[in-house]
Amino acid sequence: MAHFKRMALVAACAALALRAAAQAGSVGGAHPEDRAVDMDSPTFVPTVKVGKVLYGRDSIQYMEMNNVYVYPRLEFSSQRQAMSYMRLVRNVKKVLPIAKEVNKIILETYEYLETLPNKRARDEHMRLVEKSIIKEYKPRMKKLTYSQGKLLIKLIYRECNSSSYDIVKAFLGPIRAGFWQAFSSIFGASLRKGYDPEGTDRLTERVVLLVESGQL
Repeated sequence: MAHFKRMALVAACAALALRAAAQAGSVGGAHPEDRAVDMDSPTFVPTVKVGKVLYGRDSIQYMEMNNVYVYPRLEFSSQRQAMSYMRLVRNVKKVLPIAKEVNKIILETYEYLETLPNKRARDEHMRLVEKSIIKEYKPRMKKLTYSQGKLLIKLIYRECNSSSYDIVKAFLGPIRAGFWQAFSSIFGASLRKGYDPEGTDRLTERVVLLVESGQL
């Protein structure tokens, strides 16, 4: 379960992004939050897998492609609403890769911890992980805007299927969970926020699926 502890630290660092309401990500750099978003290019490049299966004595080639999503055309009642949608697309394209990065390192950390011989070794490794997470993610999260920080908290939930608050409380303790919740509340956010792809977050989910498939 120590892999959740790592995610909790990242989720806590995400709250720091809410202090940077007036800041925008800079151009260039190796991380998603450092790159300018190109609205005309896909964030995730569509992949094609080619293989073959045996059918009797013959082999049949097949091609496996990304899902393709088809939605009704969006109708905007005002220019302001259209700009709000474009801002959502821009924020998802910048933040979604970070949320997926979090999920990936959780899995990698968990797999590595499973190879360690005892609790002492795992605890020692997690101390090093905590230190490296704070060092790497705190400055990165502060580069995000206010709305991007709030969106990141939601997308971490989407990728990891648990709220940031519950994870922090379970693995870092109720005091630290309360601190980060109070901290984020000052900036109008909440680590208790879930993700509802069929309800309040349905437009965000639509954008996420299109970005994931390389259609945006």
